[in-house]
Amino acid sequence: MGEMEGPNTGHQSNTAAARRLKPILLICVVSLALGFGYWWIFKRHWVSTDNAYVRVDSARISARIPGTVIRVHVDNDHPVREGQLLYELDPADYRVAVDKARAALQQDEADVQAAEISISMVDEQTAALVQAAEAALKAARDSEREARHRLAELKNMRQAVAAELGQVERDFGRFDHLYQQGAGTARQQEQSKTALKKARAQLAATDAQTAAVESALAAASQQVDRAVAQLQAVQSDRYNVEIQRYRLESLKARRDKSRAELDAALLNLSYCRVEAPIEGYIAQKSIQVGDRIQPGQVLMAVVPLQDAYIEANFKETQLTNVRIGQPARVRADVYPGFTYEGKVAGIRAGTGAAFSLIPPENATGNWIKVVQRVPVKIEFVTPPPSDYPLRLGLSLEVTVDTSDRSGAVLVPADSKNSPPGTPSKP
Repeated sequence: MGEMEGPNTGHQSNTAAARRLKPILLICVVSLALGFGYWWIFKRHWVSTDNAYVRVDSARISARIPGTVIRVHVDNDHPVREGQLLYELDPADYRVAVDKARAALQQDEADVQAAEISISMVDEQTAALVQAAEAALKAARDSEREARHRLAELKNMRQAVAAELGQVERDFGRFDHLYQQGAGTARQQEQSKTALKKARAQLAATDAQTAAVESALAAASQQVDRAVAQLQAVQSDRYNVEIQRYRLESLKARRDKSRAELDAALLNLSYCRVEAPIEGYIAQKSIQVGDRIQPGQVLMAVVPLQDAYIEANFKETQLTNVRIGQPARVRADVYPGFTYEGKVAGIRAGTGAAFSLIPPENATGNWIKVVQRVPVKIEFVTPPPSDYPLRLGLSLEVTVDTSDRSGAVLVPADSKNSPPGTPSKP
């Protein structure tokens, strides 16, 4: 009986085991189907990375002038407003420089004003002298011209008088010869003698007038020479006016230089009070009262946490379907369970390795292919709430939904000059 019941008992046990496995297999198949359906519907278009960190474009505060710190108005982790005073340097040396530059500028201003007044006076005086000298020269030349004209008339008159005297002398000789021979009368002889005396007197008078006019002409010529010399002298004074005007331009240039030096001194004085360029929180403060600082020395940083963004380093194989504008979910290690909403704002133009201090040289023989990572900028849709603030450098986990692929791969060209946070034109 026992030997006959053995096979039936084994068959029954196998059947029971198969019956127990069917529900398990069914559950496994259903679970796999549900998991695949969930991945197909919800997870297929998501790419994630935990190589993501908080980034902020902070402002590094450095000194622009050397000096000694006399006051520090902020401390690490303190919020500051734009334009709020951060620290002060001792302004004594720079105030002295301002006073010195202002005094030099005032002296140059006075020199320029004095030169302008002097040039104006000399210009008016020399202009009047030039006009007077030109008038005197014109009058002298008119007198010389009149004397030459009068001399020419007298010379012509003397020729006429000399011709008339010759005729009278011939008449007197003829009448005197006739009178001596008894052929002429005494009256004729006396008339011809009187005419001869008159003609000689007229010639002598003409010669005297000619000599007087020649003397007047010589005097007029000398007067013209003196007038020309006087005109040249006053014209040289006019040239001095031009020289003084060039000197005035030199004084104005020196005044402008002094004004620029005053502006520079005022700027240096203003640099003794350093204000916050942006709103944010103080970090990395490294100065105390009494410190001696130098230009370019970084003293603190202003971190605008309200403008924080995310830099997520995705593998290059994950960027196939990533587009600008796609939504993203962000989780911070410091706040487990809280999710931030963001969107893709840009995809870096190169991999992180390409911008490293020593870029890889892939043309060498010892080359190993390494999956590269590309930084992707994620902006928050709304600023982080005050009870869940993010700090520079915090670790994040970013998941991007790539189901909507209508966005651009590169930032549009019309938004390349737009400031951060400015939406691009549609």
